[in-house]
Amino acid sequence: MTDEHTTTFEELGLSPSITKTLGQLGYDTPTPIQEQCIPLILKGHDIMGLAQTGTGKTAAFGLPLIENLISVGKKPEPKTCRALILAPTRELANQINANLRAYVRHSHLRVQVVVGGASINVQARNLAPGCDILVATPGRLLDLIERKAVSLNHVKYLVLDEADQMLDLGFIVPLKKIAKMLAVPRTTLLFSATMPKQINDLAGAYLNDPVRVQVSPPGKAADKITQSVHHISNRSKADLLKELLTAKGEGLSLVFARTKHGAEKLKRHLVERGFEAESIHGNKSQNQRERAIKAFKAGKAQILVATDVAARGIDISGVTHVFNYDLPEVAEAYVHRIGRTARAGAEGQAVAFCSPDEIHLLQAIEKLMAIKITVASGEAPPAGYKPEKKTRGGAPKGQGRKRSGGGQGHRGRRSVAELGSPKKDGKQGAGDGQPKAKNKKRARQGKRFKVADPNGGPSRWARGEKRKSKVA
Repeated sequence: MTDEHTTTFEELGLSPSITKTLGQLGYDTPTPIQEQCIPLILKGHDIMGLAQTGTGKTAAFGLPLIENLISVGKKPEPKTCRALILAPTRELANQINANLRAYVRHSHLRVQVVVGGASINVQARNLAPGCDILVATPGRLLDLIERKAVSLNHVKYLVLDEADQMLDLGFIVPLKKIAKMLAVPRTTLLFSATMPKQINDLAGAYLNDPVRVQVSPPGKAADKITQSVHHISNRSKADLLKELLTAKGEGLSLVFARTKHGAEKLKRHLVERGFEAESIHGNKSQNQRERAIKAFKAGKAQILVATDVAARGIDISGVTHVFNYDLPEVAEAYVHRIGRTARAGAEGQAVAFCSPDEIHLLQAIEKLMAIKITVASGEAPPAGYKPEKKTRGGAPKGQGRKRSGGGQGHRGRRSVAELGSPKKDGKQGAGDGQPKAKNKKRARQGKRFKVADPNGGPSRWARGEKRKSKVA
Protein backbone atom coordinates (compact mmCIF):
# COMPACT_ATOMS: atom_id res chain seq x y z
CA MET A 1 0.00 0.00 0.00
CA THR A 2 1.43 3.37 -1.04
CA ASP A 3 0.51 6.76 0.32
CA GLU A 4 -0.09 9.54 -2.21
CA HIS A 5 2.04 12.59 -1.51
CA THR A 6 0.04 15.82 -1.22
CA THR A 7 1.84 18.93 -2.44
CA THR A 8 1.88 21.87 -0.02
CA PHE A 9 2.03 25.59 -0.79
CA GLU A 10 5.47 25.75 0.79
CA GLU A 11 6.77 23.10 -1.61
CA LEU A 12 5.55 25.23 -4.53
CA GLY A 13 8.03 27.94 -3.52
CA LEU A 14 5.93 30.32 -1.44
CA SER A 15 7.51 31.94 1.62
CA PRO A 16 6.54 30.95 5.22
CA SER A 17 4.80 34.32 5.78
CA ILE A 18 2.45 33.72 2.86
CA THR A 19 1.81 30.07 3.70
CA LYS A 20 0.99 31.14 7.28
CA THR A 21 -1.61 33.58 5.94
CA LEU A 22 -3.05 30.87 3.69
CA GLY A 23 -3.37 28.56 6.69
CA GLN A 24 -5.32 31.21 8.56
CA LEU A 25 -7.63 31.57 5.55
CA GLY A 26 -8.27 27.83 5.44
CA TYR A 27 -6.18 27.04 2.34
CA ASP A 28 -4.83 23.57 3.09
CA THR A 29 -3.68 22.16 -0.24
CA PRO A 30 -3.28 23.79 -3.67
CA THR A 31 -5.76 23.07 -6.47
CA PRO A 32 -4.46 21.62 -9.78
CA ILE A 33 -4.33 25.04 -11.48
CA GLN A 34 -2.45 26.50 -8.49
CA GLU A 35 -0.05 23.56 -8.36
CA GLN A 36 0.91 24.07 -12.00
CA CYS A 37 0.91 27.88 -12.23
CA ILE A 38 2.60 29.03 -9.02
CA PRO A 39 6.11 27.58 -9.70
CA LEU A 40 6.05 28.80 -13.32
CA ILE A 41 5.05 32.36 -12.41
CA LEU A 42 7.67 32.49 -9.65
CA LYS A 43 10.25 31.72 -12.36
CA GLY A 44 8.98 34.54 -14.57
CA HIS A 45 7.19 32.56 -17.31
CA ASP A 46 4.27 33.96 -19.29
CA ILE A 47 1.20 31.78 -18.76
CA MET A 48 -1.85 30.88 -20.83
CA GLY A 49 -4.12 29.17 -18.31
CA LEU A 50 -7.23 27.21 -19.24
CA ALA A 51 -9.55 26.37 -16.36
CA GLN A 52 -13.24 26.70 -15.62
CA THR A 53 -14.50 29.04 -12.93
CA GLY A 54 -14.27 27.87 -9.32
CA THR A 55 -10.85 26.20 -9.68
CA GLY A 56 -8.83 28.76 -7.70
CA LYS A 57 -7.44 30.91 -10.53
CA THR A 58 -7.17 34.06 -8.39
CA ALA A 59 -4.78 32.37 -5.97
CA ALA A 60 -2.98 30.71 -8.90
CA PHE A 61 -1.81 34.07 -10.24
CA GLY A 62 -2.21 36.21 -7.11
CA LEU A 63 0.04 34.29 -4.71
CA PRO A 64 3.18 34.15 -6.91
CA LEU A 65 2.56 37.75 -7.93
CA ILE A 66 2.59 38.79 -4.27
CA GLU A 67 5.69 36.68 -3.58
CA ASN A 68 7.62 38.34 -6.41
CA LEU A 69 6.55 41.87 -5.42
CA ILE A 70 7.54 41.31 -1.78
CA SER A 71 10.96 40.00 -2.80
CA VAL A 72 11.71 43.19 -4.76
CA GLY A 73 11.17 45.25 -1.61
CA LYS A 74 10.75 48.70 -3.15
CA LYS A 75 7.71 50.92 -2.84
CA PRO A 76 5.71 52.09 -5.87
CA GLU A 77 6.12 55.61 -7.24
CA PRO A 78 3.19 58.05 -6.82
CA LYS A 79 0.35 57.48 -9.31
CA THR A 80 1.84 54.21 -10.51
CA CYS A 81 1.32 50.49 -9.97
CA ARG A 82 3.66 47.52 -10.26
CA ALA A 83 1.13 44.86 -11.24
CA LEU A 84 -2.10 45.30 -13.23
CA ILE A 85 -5.01 42.83 -13.20
CA LEU A 86 -7.77 43.42 -15.76
CA ALA A 87 -11.24 41.89 -15.34
CA PRO A 88 -14.31 42.21 -17.61
CA THR A 89 -16.84 43.23 -14.93
CA ARG A 90 -16.90 45.24 -11.73
CA GLU A 91 -18.19 42.25 -9.73
CA LEU A 92 -15.26 40.08 -10.78
CA ALA A 93 -12.80 42.93 -10.16
CA ASN A 94 -14.19 43.47 -6.66
CA GLN A 95 -13.99 39.75 -5.93
CA ILE A 96 -10.33 39.59 -7.02
CA ASN A 97 -9.57 42.68 -4.94
CA ALA A 98 -11.15 41.13 -1.84
CA ASN A 99 -9.12 37.92 -2.25
CA LEU A 100 -5.82 39.73 -2.84
CA ARG A 101 -6.31 41.99 0.18
CA ALA A 102 -6.77 38.89 2.31
CA TYR A 103 -3.53 37.42 0.94
CA VAL A 104 -1.43 40.57 1.61
CA ARG A 105 -2.79 41.49 5.04
CA HIS A 106 0.51 40.63 6.78
CA SER A 107 2.69 42.43 4.21
CA HIS A 108 3.43 46.02 3.21
CA LEU A 109 1.79 45.65 -0.23
CA ARG A 110 -1.09 47.94 -1.19
CA VAL A 111 -3.97 46.72 -3.39
CA GLN A 112 -6.44 49.08 -5.08
CA VAL A 113 -9.47 48.50 -7.31
CA VAL A 114 -11.01 50.84 -9.90
CA VAL A 115 -14.34 50.02 -11.54
CA GLY A 116 -17.26 51.87 -13.06
CA GLY A 117 -20.24 52.80 -10.92
CA ALA A 118 -18.07 54.22 -8.11
CA SER A 119 -16.71 57.74 -7.57
CA ILE A 120 -13.84 58.36 -9.98
CA ASN A 121 -12.59 61.22 -7.78
CA VAL A 122 -12.25 58.92 -4.76
CA GLN A 123 -10.45 56.36 -6.93
CA ALA A 124 -8.05 59.02 -8.18
CA ARG A 125 -7.23 60.04 -4.60
CA ASN A 126 -6.61 56.39 -3.64
CA LEU A 127 -4.18 56.00 -6.54
CA ALA A 128 -2.22 59.18 -5.78
CA PRO A 129 0.33 57.54 -3.39
CA GLY A 130 0.82 54.63 -5.81
CA CYS A 131 -0.05 50.97 -5.26
CA ASP A 132 1.58 47.59 -5.73
CA ILE A 133 -1.36 45.81 -7.35
CA LEU A 134 -4.16 47.51 -9.27
CA VAL A 135 -7.32 45.56 -10.16
CA ALA A 136 -9.37 47.32 -12.83
CA THR A 137 -12.00 47.14 -15.51
CA PRO A 138 -10.64 48.47 -18.85
CA GLY A 139 -13.10 51.35 -19.28
CA ARG A 140 -12.60 52.95 -15.87
CA LEU A 141 -8.82 52.47 -16.08
CA LEU A 142 -8.67 54.42 -19.37
CA ASP A 143 -10.80 57.17 -17.82
CA LEU A 144 -8.29 57.54 -14.97
CA ILE A 145 -5.35 57.48 -17.37
CA GLU A 146 -6.93 60.34 -19.36
CA ARG A 147 -7.19 62.29 -16.11
CA LYS A 148 -3.51 61.56 -15.44
CA ALA A 149 -4.51 59.91 -12.17
CA VAL A 150 -2.39 56.83 -12.89
CA SER A 151 0.50 55.84 -15.14
CA LEU A 152 1.22 52.31 -16.36
CA ASN A 153 4.86 52.68 -17.35
CA HIS A 154 6.03 50.90 -14.17
CA VAL A 155 3.82 47.81 -14.65
CA LYS A 156 5.95 44.65 -14.70
CA TYR A 157 3.08 42.14 -14.38
CA LEU A 158 -0.11 42.05 -16.46
CA VAL A 159 -2.96 39.61 -15.73
CA LEU A 160 -5.94 39.18 -18.07
CA ASP A 161 -8.60 37.26 -16.15
CA GLU A 162 -11.68 35.81 -17.88
CA ALA A 163 -10.12 36.85 -21.20
CA ASP A 164 -12.81 35.17 -23.29
CA GLN A 165 -15.51 37.23 -21.60
CA MET A 166 -13.44 40.36 -22.10
CA LEU A 167 -13.46 39.74 -25.85
CA ASP A 168 -17.20 38.96 -25.83
CA LEU A 169 -17.83 42.37 -24.25
CA GLY A 170 -15.83 44.16 -26.94
CA PHE A 171 -12.78 45.11 -24.86
CA ILE A 172 -10.22 44.24 -27.54
CA VAL A 173 -9.61 47.89 -28.51
CA PRO A 174 -9.20 49.09 -24.88
CA LEU A 175 -6.83 46.16 -24.26
CA LYS A 176 -4.65 47.23 -27.19
CA LYS A 177 -4.53 50.80 -25.87
CA ILE A 178 -3.59 49.64 -22.37
CA ALA A 179 -0.93 47.16 -23.57
CA LYS A 180 0.96 49.94 -25.39
CA MET A 181 1.33 51.86 -22.11
CA LEU A 182 2.94 49.04 -20.10
CA ALA A 183 6.60 48.57 -19.31
CA VAL A 184 8.75 46.20 -21.37
CA PRO A 185 9.86 43.56 -20.55
CA ARG A 186 7.00 42.30 -18.42
CA THR A 187 5.34 39.06 -17.36
CA THR A 188 1.89 38.49 -18.87
CA LEU A 189 -0.62 35.96 -17.53
CA LEU A 190 -3.81 35.13 -19.44
CA PHE A 191 -6.62 33.01 -17.98
CA SER A 192 -9.73 31.81 -19.77
CA ALA A 193 -12.42 29.16 -19.31
CA THR A 194 -12.82 28.66 -23.06
CA MET A 195 -10.43 28.86 -25.99
CA PRO A 196 -11.98 30.54 -29.06
CA LYS A 197 -9.70 31.55 -31.92
CA GLN A 198 -9.58 35.17 -30.70
CA ILE A 199 -7.93 34.04 -27.46
CA ASN A 200 -5.14 32.33 -29.39
CA ASP A 201 -4.69 35.52 -31.41
CA LEU A 202 -4.61 37.58 -28.20
CA ALA A 203 -2.04 35.24 -26.66
CA GLY A 204 0.14 35.47 -29.76
CA ALA A 205 0.07 39.26 -29.62
CA TYR A 206 0.75 39.83 -25.91
CA LEU A 207 2.45 36.72 -24.49
CA ASN A 208 6.13 35.90 -24.94
CA ASP A 209 6.74 32.15 -25.35
CA PRO A 210 3.93 31.27 -22.92
CA VAL A 211 3.57 28.01 -21.04
CA ARG A 212 0.12 26.51 -21.59
CA VAL A 213 -1.50 25.28 -18.37
CA GLN A 214 -4.72 23.29 -18.76
CA VAL A 215 -6.50 21.48 -15.96
CA SER A 216 -9.55 20.51 -18.04
CA PRO A 217 -10.53 20.61 -21.73
CA PRO A 218 -11.78 24.03 -22.92
CA GLY A 219 -15.53 24.30 -22.40
CA LYS A 220 -15.66 21.50 -19.83
CA ALA A 221 -17.70 22.10 -16.68
CA ALA A 222 -16.73 21.01 -13.19
CA ASP A 223 -17.12 17.24 -12.69
CA LYS A 224 -19.54 17.61 -9.76
CA ILE A 225 -22.16 19.58 -11.69
CA THR A 226 -25.25 17.56 -12.68
CA GLN A 227 -26.77 19.05 -15.83
CA SER A 228 -30.33 18.67 -17.15
CA VAL A 229 -32.62 20.40 -19.65
CA HIS A 230 -36.40 20.90 -19.79
CA HIS A 231 -37.92 21.33 -23.25
CA ILE A 232 -40.72 23.80 -22.62
CA SER A 233 -42.55 26.73 -24.19
CA ASN A 234 -41.60 30.27 -23.22
CA ARG A 235 -44.96 30.98 -21.57
CA SER A 236 -44.60 27.92 -19.30
CA LYS A 237 -41.09 28.71 -18.05
CA ALA A 238 -42.16 30.84 -15.07
CA ASP A 239 -44.49 28.16 -13.71
CA LEU A 240 -41.83 25.45 -14.04
CA LEU A 241 -39.24 27.64 -12.34
CA LYS A 242 -41.53 28.26 -9.35
CA GLU A 243 -42.22 24.53 -9.14
CA LEU A 244 -38.53 23.61 -9.16
CA LEU A 245 -37.58 26.35 -6.69
CA THR A 246 -40.22 25.11 -4.27
CA ALA A 247 -39.11 21.47 -4.62
CA LYS A 248 -35.34 21.95 -4.35
CA GLY A 249 -35.23 22.60 -0.59
CA GLU A 250 -32.35 24.44 1.10
CA GLY A 251 -29.54 26.19 -0.76
CA LEU A 252 -29.06 29.30 -2.87
CA SER A 253 -30.31 29.46 -6.45
CA LEU A 254 -28.90 31.60 -9.25
CA VAL A 255 -31.30 32.24 -12.15
CA PHE A 256 -29.98 33.57 -15.47
CA ALA A 257 -32.08 35.70 -17.80
CA ARG A 258 -30.96 36.97 -21.20
CA THR A 259 -31.86 40.66 -20.80
CA LYS A 260 -31.81 43.11 -17.91
CA HIS A 261 -35.51 43.92 -18.39
CA GLY A 262 -36.34 40.22 -18.40
CA ALA A 263 -34.29 39.68 -15.24
CA GLU A 264 -36.06 42.46 -13.36
CA LYS A 265 -39.50 41.33 -14.53
CA LEU A 266 -38.80 37.74 -13.45
CA LYS A 267 -37.50 38.84 -10.05
CA ARG A 268 -40.63 40.93 -9.40
CA HIS A 269 -42.82 38.00 -10.43
CA LEU A 270 -41.04 35.70 -7.97
CA VAL A 271 -41.31 38.23 -5.14
CA GLU A 272 -45.05 38.64 -5.83
CA ARG A 273 -45.40 34.86 -5.51
CA GLY A 274 -43.76 34.84 -2.08
CA PHE A 275 -40.14 33.98 -2.98
CA GLU A 276 -37.21 35.88 -1.43
CA ALA A 277 -35.42 37.13 -4.51
CA GLU A 278 -32.99 39.84 -5.59
CA SER A 279 -31.68 40.84 -9.02
CA ILE A 280 -28.49 42.25 -10.53
CA HIS A 281 -28.16 43.61 -14.05
CA GLY A 282 -26.91 46.57 -16.04
CA ASN A 283 -29.68 48.91 -14.90
CA LYS A 284 -28.69 48.52 -11.24
CA SER A 285 -26.26 50.93 -9.61
CA GLN A 286 -23.08 49.62 -8.02
CA ASN A 287 -24.55 50.05 -4.52
CA GLN A 288 -27.71 48.18 -5.53
CA ARG A 289 -25.65 45.32 -6.95
CA GLU A 290 -23.52 45.08 -3.83
CA ARG A 291 -26.58 45.07 -1.55
CA ALA A 292 -28.22 42.34 -3.63
CA ILE A 293 -25.11 40.14 -3.58
CA LYS A 294 -24.65 40.74 0.15
CA ALA A 295 -28.25 39.67 0.85
CA PHE A 296 -27.83 36.62 -1.39
CA LYS A 297 -24.55 35.60 0.23
CA ALA A 298 -26.05 35.99 3.72
CA GLY A 299 -29.06 33.85 2.75
CA LYS A 300 -31.57 36.66 3.27
CA ALA A 301 -32.51 36.23 -0.39
CA GLN A 302 -32.50 32.60 -1.51
CA ILE A 303 -32.75 33.51 -5.20
CA LEU A 304 -30.64 35.86 -7.32
CA VAL A 305 -31.84 36.65 -10.84
CA ALA A 306 -28.98 37.90 -12.99
CA THR A 307 -27.70 38.61 -16.48
CA ASP A 308 -24.41 37.17 -17.70
CA VAL A 309 -22.34 40.34 -17.31
CA ALA A 310 -23.56 41.18 -13.82
CA ALA A 311 -23.01 37.65 -12.50
CA ARG A 312 -19.33 37.40 -13.40
CA GLY A 313 -17.24 37.38 -10.25
CA ILE A 314 -19.91 35.93 -7.98
CA ASP A 315 -17.97 33.47 -5.82
CA ILE A 316 -20.47 32.09 -3.29
CA SER A 317 -19.95 28.56 -2.03
CA GLY A 318 -23.60 28.08 -1.04
CA VAL A 319 -25.02 28.15 -4.59
CA THR A 320 -26.55 24.69 -5.09
CA HIS A 321 -28.62 25.36 -8.22
CA VAL A 322 -28.09 27.36 -11.40
CA PHE A 323 -31.18 27.82 -13.57
CA ASN A 324 -30.73 28.89 -17.20
CA TYR A 325 -34.16 30.47 -17.58
CA ASP A 326 -33.01 31.78 -20.98
CA LEU A 327 -30.20 30.01 -22.81
CA PRO A 328 -27.26 32.31 -23.64
CA GLU A 329 -26.62 33.48 -27.18
CA VAL A 330 -22.94 32.54 -26.84
CA ALA A 331 -22.28 28.91 -25.93
CA GLU A 332 -19.19 29.75 -23.87
CA ALA A 333 -21.35 31.84 -21.53
CA TYR A 334 -23.15 28.66 -20.47
CA VAL A 335 -19.87 27.26 -19.09
CA HIS A 336 -19.37 30.42 -17.03
CA ARG A 337 -22.96 30.37 -15.81
CA ILE A 338 -22.97 26.84 -14.44
CA GLY A 339 -19.51 27.42 -12.97
CA ARG A 340 -21.23 29.51 -10.27
CA THR A 341 -22.22 26.23 -8.56
CA ALA A 342 -20.10 23.29 -7.37
CA ARG A 343 -17.47 25.74 -6.09
CA ALA A 344 -14.45 24.46 -4.18
CA GLY A 345 -15.28 20.79 -4.70
CA ALA A 346 -18.96 20.97 -3.71
CA GLU A 347 -21.79 19.46 -5.76
CA GLY A 348 -24.27 21.44 -7.80
CA GLN A 349 -27.22 21.29 -10.17
CA ALA A 350 -27.41 23.11 -13.51
CA VAL A 351 -30.94 23.21 -14.96
CA ALA A 352 -31.66 24.63 -18.42
CA PHE A 353 -35.00 25.67 -19.91
CA CYS A 354 -35.10 25.30 -23.70
CA SER A 355 -37.98 26.63 -25.79
CA PRO A 356 -38.38 25.52 -29.43
CA ASP A 357 -36.81 28.73 -30.72
CA GLU A 358 -33.75 28.14 -28.49
CA ILE A 359 -32.94 24.64 -29.74
CA HIS A 360 -30.04 25.93 -31.87
CA LEU A 361 -28.52 27.49 -28.72
CA LEU A 362 -28.77 24.17 -26.89
CA GLN A 363 -27.13 22.38 -29.80
CA ALA A 364 -24.24 24.87 -29.78
CA ILE A 365 -23.74 24.33 -26.05
CA GLU A 366 -23.69 20.53 -26.42
CA LYS A 367 -21.24 20.80 -29.31
CA LEU A 368 -18.89 23.02 -27.31
CA MET A 369 -18.97 20.77 -24.25
CA ALA A 370 -18.93 17.56 -26.30
CA ILE A 371 -21.79 16.11 -24.23
CA LYS A 372 -25.49 15.38 -24.51
CA ILE A 373 -27.36 17.10 -21.68
CA THR A 374 -29.88 14.86 -19.94
CA VAL A 375 -33.51 15.66 -20.81
CA ALA A 376 -35.53 16.09 -17.58
CA SER A 377 -38.91 16.78 -19.21
CA GLY A 378 -40.50 17.55 -22.55
CA GLU A 379 -39.37 16.55 -26.00
CA ALA A 380 -36.85 18.20 -28.26
CA PRO A 381 -38.12 19.46 -31.63
CA PRO A 382 -37.54 17.05 -34.54
CA ALA A 383 -34.17 17.01 -36.29
CA GLY A 384 -33.76 19.87 -38.70
CA TYR A 385 -36.33 22.04 -36.93
CA LYS A 386 -35.86 25.73 -37.61
CA PRO A 387 -37.89 28.36 -35.75
CA GLU A 388 -39.78 30.88 -37.85
CA LYS A 389 -37.62 33.97 -38.10
CA LYS A 390 -39.21 37.24 -37.09
CA THR A 391 -38.53 40.76 -38.19
CA ARG A 392 -37.78 43.57 -35.79
CA GLY A 393 -41.48 44.36 -35.45
CA GLY A 394 -42.42 40.80 -34.58
CA ALA A 395 -44.03 39.78 -37.89
CA PRO A 396 -42.75 36.65 -39.68
CA LYS A 397 -39.94 37.24 -42.13
CA GLY A 398 -41.25 38.53 -45.48
CA GLN A 399 -44.35 40.03 -43.83
CA GLY A 400 -42.85 43.18 -42.46
CA ARG A 401 -44.79 45.68 -40.40
CA LYS A 402 -47.38 47.75 -42.22
CA ARG A 403 -46.53 51.41 -42.42
CA SER A 404 -49.01 54.24 -42.04
CA GLY A 405 -49.09 57.02 -44.58
CA GLY A 406 -50.17 55.05 -47.66
CA GLY A 407 -46.59 54.34 -48.64
CA GLN A 408 -45.80 57.98 -49.33
CA GLY A 409 -42.22 58.47 -48.24
CA HIS A 410 -40.05 61.55 -48.52
CA ARG A 411 -39.46 60.81 -52.22
CA GLY A 412 -43.23 60.82 -52.94
CA ARG A 413 -44.31 63.91 -51.01
CA ARG A 414 -46.50 66.46 -52.74
CA SER A 415 -46.96 70.19 -52.42
CA VAL A 416 -50.01 71.75 -50.84
CA ALA A 417 -51.31 72.80 -54.24
CA GLU A 418 -51.32 69.21 -55.51
CA LEU A 419 -53.37 67.91 -52.60
CA GLY A 420 -56.56 69.91 -53.26
CA SER A 421 -58.15 73.29 -52.80
CA PRO A 422 -59.44 74.87 -49.60
CA LYS A 423 -63.11 74.70 -48.62
CA LYS A 424 -65.47 77.35 -49.92
CA ASP A 425 -65.65 79.08 -46.54
CA GLY A 426 -61.90 79.55 -46.64
CA LYS A 427 -61.27 77.29 -43.66
CA GLN A 428 -58.80 74.45 -43.88
CA GLY A 429 -59.73 71.18 -42.26
CA ALA A 430 -58.88 67.52 -42.12
CA GLY A 431 -60.16 65.34 -44.94
CA ASP A 432 -59.85 67.91 -47.74
CA GLY A 433 -56.12 67.57 -48.41
CA GLN A 434 -55.22 70.65 -46.43
CA PRO A 435 -53.06 70.96 -43.28
CA LYS A 436 -54.71 71.21 -39.87
CA ALA A 437 -54.50 74.52 -38.08
CA LYS A 438 -51.53 73.41 -35.96
CA ASN A 439 -49.59 72.64 -39.15
CA LYS A 440 -50.25 75.97 -40.87
CA LYS A 441 -47.07 77.46 -39.52
CA ARG A 442 -44.98 74.50 -40.74
CA ALA A 443 -46.62 74.82 -44.18
CA ARG A 444 -45.79 78.54 -44.37
CA GLN A 445 -42.17 77.77 -43.45
CA GLY A 446 -41.83 75.20 -46.21
CA LYS A 447 -41.54 72.30 -43.76
CA ARG A 448 -43.03 68.81 -43.95
CA PHE A 449 -46.41 68.10 -42.36
CA LYS A 450 -49.00 65.34 -42.41
CA VAL A 451 -52.36 65.80 -44.09
CA ALA A 452 -55.41 63.59 -44.56
CA ASP A 453 -56.40 62.32 -48.00
CA PRO A 454 -59.50 64.17 -49.44
CA ASN A 455 -60.96 60.86 -50.56
CA GLY A 456 -60.75 59.30 -47.10
CA GLY A 457 -57.55 57.36 -47.74
CA PRO A 458 -54.51 57.17 -45.45
CA SER A 459 -52.73 60.38 -44.53
CA ARG A 460 -49.70 61.52 -46.45
CA TRP A 461 -46.67 63.75 -46.05
CA ALA A 462 -46.64 67.14 -47.81
CA ARG A 463 -44.35 70.11 -47.93
CA GLY A 464 -45.51 73.71 -47.86
CA GLU A 465 -44.22 76.52 -50.06
CA LYS A 466 -42.17 79.05 -48.16
CA ARG A 467 -43.62 82.56 -48.46
CA LYS A 468 -41.44 85.33 -49.76
CA SER A 469 -41.11 88.36 -47.56
CA LYS A 470 -42.59 91.57 -49.02
CA VAL A 471 -40.14 94.21 -50.18
CA ALA A 472 -41.17 97.81 -49.55
